[in-house]
Amino acid sequence: MTATYTFDVFTSLDGFGTADGGDWEGYWGKQGPELLAHRADEYEPAQRLVLGANTYRAFTELLAAGTEETVHDAWVTRLRNLPAIVVSNTLEEPLDWPDATLIKGDAVEVVARLKEESDVPLRSHGSLSMNRALMAAGLVDRLQVTVFPVITGQFGNNPVFAGAADFDLELLETRTLDGRTQEFIYRPAVHVHTR
Repeated sequence: MTATYTFDVFTSLDGFGTADGGDWEGYWGKQGPELLAHRADEYEPAQRLVLGANTYRAFTELLAAGTEETVHDAWVTRLRNLPAIVVSNTLEEPLDWPDATLIKGDAVEVVARLKEESDVPLRSHGSLSMNRALMAAGLVDRLQVTVFPVITGQFGNNPVFAGAADFDLELLETRTLDGRTQEFIYRPAVHVHTR
């Protein structure tokens, strides 16, 4: 049986994965108790985390600095304690992650093999370029998009879907958290243009 792969991503309303500058913090300062409890619940079941090199570096730097209050959230602790696969041709072992395995190679080939071999679901948070390639290859089963109620036109960084292929999205679930943050879970399919 093939393991389910979820691409889990945070975004501002205008499609940026982070903000660089200004006074924006993690979650753009819009986290609330319902969001944090829901995120902790999402990362409780057995699953394997899949990260690309850039997101792995960003996570380890953020966690090592410890200055961002979000690094102490229960869901971040659960994320860090999941068994992880880091797909990278540039990183070297040892990795600064409690239970991480470095796999070199093409992410599409690595994740296709992981989906066949894994006995638990696979989940990736962030890793934008890697997950855009995985979506284009048809390997993403669920796209979980959490939209924070901000527009970061001046300081937005890391456009989530810039350069992505075209996709049709089947809405599977939606919820509102803390009365302001939206979560959408889709099944993506590459859009086939007829002309």
